[in-house]
Amino acid sequence: MKSTITLNNGVAMPLIGYGVYKIAPEACSRCVQDAIAVGYRAIDTAQIYRNEEGVGEGWRASGIHREDLFLTTKIWVSNSGYERAKRSIDESLRKLQTDYVDLLLIHRAYGDYYGTYRAMEEALKAGKARALGVSNFYYDRFPDLADNVEIVPAVNQIETSVFCQQKANRAICKRYNTIVTAWAPMAEGKNGLFTHPVLTEIGSVHGKTAAQVALRFLTQQDIVVIPKSVHKARMAENFNSLDFDLSAEEMARIEELDLDHGMIDPYHDFDALVVAQQKEQRLIL
Repeated sequence: MKSTITLNNGVAMPLIGYGVYKIAPEACSRCVQDAIAVGYRAIDTAQIYRNEEGVGEGWRASGIHREDLFLTTKIWVSNSGYERAKRSIDESLRKLQTDYVDLLLIHRAYGDYYGTYRAMEEALKAGKARALGVSNFYYDRFPDLADNVEIVPAVNQIETSVFCQQKANRAICKRYNTIVTAWAPMAEGKNGLFTHPVLTEIGSVHGKTAAQVALRFLTQQDIVVIPKSVHKARMAENFNSLDFDLSAEEMARIEELDLDHGMIDPYHDFDALVVAQQKEQRLIL
């Protein structure tokens, strides 16, 4: 059973990780410990989630060795630019209680992301990160960055699910040997994903749930997934989605579910980003 994928710099990344978006800081430590107990070895957080400290407390309390974990965090827009990004990387490491992260991403394609990426490249060379990437970089912004940096991004984390399959963006990433990580890989349950007739029917053949089929559709194409749940049983269900294979016919049926547009992401234009930021406490360190 394939459980990892090799990034373009040779680092192995788990195909399935545990995402902590929208998990309250006070609950995050317990959730991370539960996820690690279930079997997850990759944990995905971000500065703007405000729960990096909970992730740090959780993995420390789990008793697992740091080298057996794959930690990802993301630099938020308000920390863009070389100097701010550099300071924020050190602050994230402090909160995560680690000397390095396995994957360091730019969260959004706004602000001085060139300066941010220079700080990230320095961090990698200094041993503070093992791999670099971006998140929510689409058709124009991803090549614009990738063509003009020293270290080509290893990962692009974008909204991807059975309903938003991102074929065009995935094709662009493939040109750079950049792996796609799917956030919201189950579309947050939209379009009735958990009871969808096609996914449910296919799942019945394999003794799996619709959610597990939705995740396997992605990982079978070497797309990393980071599903989130605060319930240990659901964490286990999501994690146990790698031990079966979908047939070519089943994959083709699921491909037909693609709506070719995002289901969740509100940040496709600058105005939407500004509105969202006004609702959030900006992280300026």
